[in-house]
Amino acid sequence: MKFDILSLDQVMQNDSEFVPLLSQDEEDRMMNETFPSILPLLPVRNVILFPGVVIPITAGRNKSIKLLQEAQRTDKIIAVITQKEINTDDPQIDDLHRIGTIGRILKLLKMPDGSSMVIIQGIRKFFLNTIIENEPYLKAEVTLLEDKNTVSGKNKEHFDALLESLRETAIKTIHENPAIPSEASFAIKNIEGSTLLVNFVASNLELPLTEKQELLETENLTDRASKTLKYLNVELQKITLKNSIQDKVNTDLNKQQREYFLHQQMKTIQEELGGVSYEAEAEEMRRKSAKKKWDKSVEKHFEKELNRLVRTNPQTPDYGVQRNYLELMLDLPWNNCSKDDFDINHAEKVLNKDHFGLEDVKERILEYLAVLKLKGDMKSPIICLYGPPGVGKTSLGRSIASALGRKYIRMSLGGLHDESEIRGHRKTYIGAMPGRIIQSIKKAGTSNPVMVLDEIDKISVSGHGDPSSALLEVLDPEQNNTFHDNFLDVDYDLSKVLFIATANSLSTIQPALLDRMEVIDISGYTVEEKVEIASKYLIPKQIAEHGLAKKDISIGKKELEFIIQAYTRESGVRNLERKIAKIVRNTALSITRGAEYIKKLSKARIEEILGPPMMPEESETNKVPGVVTGLAWTQVGGDILFIESILSKGKGVLTMTGNLGNVMKESATIALEYIKANYKKFGIEQKKLEESNIHIHVPEGATPKDGPSAGIAMLTSLVSSFTGKKVKSKWAMTGEITLRGKVLPVGGIKEKILAAKRAGITDIILCEENKKDIEKINPEYIKGVKVHYVTQMSEVIDLAI
Repeated sequence: MKFDILSLDQVMQNDSEFVPLLSQDEEDRMMNETFPSILPLLPVRNVILFPGVVIPITAGRNKSIKLLQEAQRTDKIIAVITQKEINTDDPQIDDLHRIGTIGRILKLLKMPDGSSMVIIQGIRKFFLNTIIENEPYLKAEVTLLEDKNTVSGKNKEHFDALLESLRETAIKTIHENPAIPSEASFAIKNIEGSTLLVNFVASNLELPLTEKQELLETENLTDRASKTLKYLNVELQKITLKNSIQDKVNTDLNKQQREYFLHQQMKTIQEELGGVSYEAEAEEMRRKSAKKKWDKSVEKHFEKELNRLVRTNPQTPDYGVQRNYLELMLDLPWNNCSKDDFDINHAEKVLNKDHFGLEDVKERILEYLAVLKLKGDMKSPIICLYGPPGVGKTSLGRSIASALGRKYIRMSLGGLHDESEIRGHRKTYIGAMPGRIIQSIKKAGTSNPVMVLDEIDKISVSGHGDPSSALLEVLDPEQNNTFHDNFLDVDYDLSKVLFIATANSLSTIQPALLDRMEVIDISGYTVEEKVEIASKYLIPKQIAEHGLAKKDISIGKKELEFIIQAYTRESGVRNLERKIAKIVRNTALSITRGAEYIKKLSKARIEEILGPPMMPEESETNKVPGVVTGLAWTQVGGDILFIESILSKGKGVLTMTGNLGNVMKESATIALEYIKANYKKFGIEQKKLEESNIHIHVPEGATPKDGPSAGIAMLTSLVSSFTGKKVKSKWAMTGEITLRGKVLPVGGIKEKILAAKRAGITDIILCEENKKDIEKINPEYIKGVKVHYVTQMSEVIDLAI
């Protein structure tokens, strides 16, 4: 439907004449109004006038303009009829439809282009009999027609319902069509006459002229109303569908337009602030990629991902993820390696300057450097430095990097429990990032750094996977040249990275992971080594860190030895460094106060600063039978422990206390059973074995103890208790026993020997097979300690008792 309500109102607003919406009575009178049979005939091209309806008609032909002017001066009544073909300029009777509408001119306006516009209201239909005049305009003989609208009873109810349905559908169509002004629904609601309602709606339907002419020619008003309602319903469905499509299109278009305008504004703001636009950012990435030394496959992958970035809307979250991914690819040092320093002598000097001892590690690094110098290219070794805390495992990594002239990276694995920390997250996840291996390589800026994997023995397993299993690929020289990070999603070559892992215990490392590493045992330091380390490294370091000069303080080797033996009990030097730091701080305080102090520290001054010394680790004097000094290995190095046994009257029951583990309890059981089987050899009475309860205790019950190395000490303690003979003073022993009376070798020999020397032990009993471990120790460090090697338990008893 289309309405010219507003244009009519604008045309009529200056005229006092009112165009009424006819009531039913007025409509009946109008329909019965009589007119002459000869009337001026106005042919129109593209409009059909219905009775009762007011429409504007534009007249451009001279004949039509003359007709309208003449009618305006006289009775204003004309006959309006529609042409069959709109292109006919001078229509004759055969060019016109035979049924038209008589109308009354309400207003005549002259238009600027020379044409005339007439506002005309239809009155009655007529039949065109013949044209009687052609000049100066058409005149025709017509016959008036009447609509057949005689309804009653059920037909009347049906007709009323039809009209009501027509009215409601018309109003609904007006509301659905945004092109129709709201005043049109007001007009529809206020039409009282049935004929006018049907004709008004029919006149405003968007139909071809032939179909509208057919409606006009329909004699029965009920039939005309039915046809009009049918056409109106089709039009309503079209409008509803059109609106639905338009709403969807508008929603999408509005969103796109909004994002486009915001994008343009952000682009302008960025340029004003000195930033770069998204297009410039992509071009900058492309320029950087041209300088990268990456493989063809990686280059192809980068181009693909960059093109995806260009196609992505910058306002979507995916844009940020994609940009971060491309920036990571550009930041990684693909095949970019730092140049190694192949000067073996220089490397050796650097290693010796930073660390005292640790000859095995230094030798392995120099071997690697020598082969690299000769061959030019070599897969880096995977080294695992194993030893107690504080012996310099982590700091050794930095020295190795300095000796080789490479970048240094430290990656702490302590407490790591998520596999994605190693391999990264897939970039499809929100907040995804690469694994710590790739992040460390990016931070280093080269593909061949020295990477220290600190505390590799403290990796834990959780529901997020097993990180140690993910490290299998990283630490395997046969696989790590194609390491796959989930975020990076392309293979990265780690074969040039020198991995150095550190661990305090090998028992917690996954066997498959341990098999991929070259384990180098870093044992604890002797007192002599600690004195050298303190003199060369720790004291100068603490003096520099506390703002003092070398001349401000002096600590002699005797005093250092006193500090080590009286205030530290460790394999490394971490606690020793803390004690030295406290002494240096005390000196700094004295200098700041302006107080007088003695620069060379004495033992008395050290005790004054550090407090009373710790109880010395010394062996028992063995005043009673059944007490033996054993040697143990702990996480912090070697230690001595005392095995005590006592007999009481009973039935041969064995009791063990001291927080002992299963292996240690089994050693005690084996020792007792061996004594029972060989009591005559040891000079023990059988009756005493049967009538005595045996209690074995290892002091410091709060400390868990386990392992087989206390076997010979327990055997010696039991034999001492049964025979009543004391064990020799200043003797210690370690070794595993069997039911056949053999003594088996044990581990941790260097730490145990050093602990024995600290405790003042003079003689040590070891298994013959442990002789090779003693030979690795510098003779200077075990000077004053005599080692006795045995293969049988009987030899142990002969030596100790």
